Amino acid sequence: MDLQIKGRTAIISGSSRGIGFAIAEELVANGVSVVLVARGAKPLEEAKSELQSRNQAQVESFAIDITARDAADKIVSFALKKFGSIGILVNNAGRAHAGGVMSSTEEDWEGMTALKLSSMRRMCKAVIPIMQANGWGRIINMSSIGGIYPNPKLLISHVLSAAINNLTKSLALEVAKDGILVNAIGVGAVATENWAHNMLPAVRASRPELAHLSDDELLSQVSLELTPIGRPGKPEEIASIAAYLCSNRNGFVTGDTIEASGGADRFM
Repeated sequence: MDLQIKGRTAIISGSSRGIGFAIAEELVANGVSVVLVARGAKPLEEAKSELQSRNQAQVESFAIDITARDAADKIVSFALKKFGSIGILVNNAGRAHAGGVMSSTEEDWEGMTALKLSSMRRMCKAVIPIMQANGWGRIINMSSIGGIYPNPKLLISHVLSAAINNLTKSLALEVAKDGILVNAIGVGAVATENWAHNMLPAVRASRPELAHLSDDELLSQVSLELTPIGRPGKPEEIASIAAYLCSNRNGFVTGDTIEASGGADRFM
């Protein structure tokens, strides 16, 4: 399917690996110029080089701590300098955080809120005037099925996912008249480095009978138990959904949180 977005420019946060990188792959394959954004300069440059070598794409990278208050303005200024316009924003920066209300610290709440919610709000605010001037825009906010089906074992992540879903709906209603569509994707268990680093240790702690399994074996076992289709998701499967939602083929879906979880309502 021709997504009809050749020549557009996208900013993708958290895109040096995992789901963000897979979305970048999908977009550059459809002729989109991409600005990769992440904190680590080295993995970001490696991601940029890989995309350029495989797709001969127009790809730039910008290393920054997206939780900084001025990060959104700096990213947008960089994208405009390199490509002249911005039509697509994918807010993918973030990570899972295990723990309940009693085990979570003030620093946990402040750090996760800055990373997952405040940076997203600032990025949206920074790009919307550009999209309004062009009469076209697509914003994708990465969320979690926990924003719909909360799990106390992942309290902070799921509270913030619910806030992301609400932000998505509210923003979509505000800017629909400007030709801007805003959607979220509520992901379940997807096999990424983020999952391995941030979720699997918590699973091992809560399921000692599975602690001896390798990362791949543990993720497969938990997915088999909790996901109706019996396996974890793949980053490219999430990327395909994101690519459609931020394309010109999508003209009627906005304000929604699309569940991409293999039918699961929890993953831990």
